[in-house]
Amino acid sequence: QVHLVESGGGLVQPGGSLRLSCAASGSIFIINRMGWYRQAPGKQRELVAGITRGGSPNYADSVKGRFTISRDNVQNRVYLQMNGLKPEDTAVYYCNAVIMPANYWGQGTQVTVSS
Repeated sequence: QVHLVESGGGLVQPGGSLRLSCAASGSIFIINRMGWYRQAPGKQRELVAGITRGGSPNYADSVKGRFTISRDNVQNRVYLQMNGLKPEDTAVYYCNAVIMPANYWGQGTQVTVSS
């Protein structure tokens, strides 16, 4: 069993910042890719950012230049630093980890950007 637990969500004003954290625990050998997805009401879940075990990131066009993903392979954690938040960033953010051959998800953390 593998468990992913997110933290760091909340309410922030436009232009503000938040840092999301995700901790993986359980029967882990090697975590391959890790990432953050989000789902807004009435919309499909979408990739926000991903990062390989070697540290190579990729981002959705909508967050490039504002969000930064990082990971700690020793602690089995992944982070998402979100700056310059916009109302359209409001969503539930989910942590994802690929531990071959399975794909694991956290339960999500709410991020609300509003004045």
